[in-house]
Amino acid sequence: MNLDRAVLAFAGLVVLAGLALGYWVSPWWYLLAAFAGLNMLQAAFTGFCPAAMIFKRLGLRPGTAFQ
Repeated sequence: MNLDRAVLAFAGLVVLAGLALGYWVSPWWYLLAAFAGLNMLQAAFTGFCPAAMIFKRLGLRPGTAFQ
């Protein structure tokens, strides 16, 4: 798995977790899904993604979007 796929998988997991927790626990958890969506949007324009930095330090090989 490269860095790009790891970031996308993690973002999808965070969005799904936020939606599930929002449905079953408290509507305040929907903010987690909104935060993940906003982070993906800003990463598309700036190229800065904190999750990509963490995965890079863990040793994942670079992709094309995040290097």
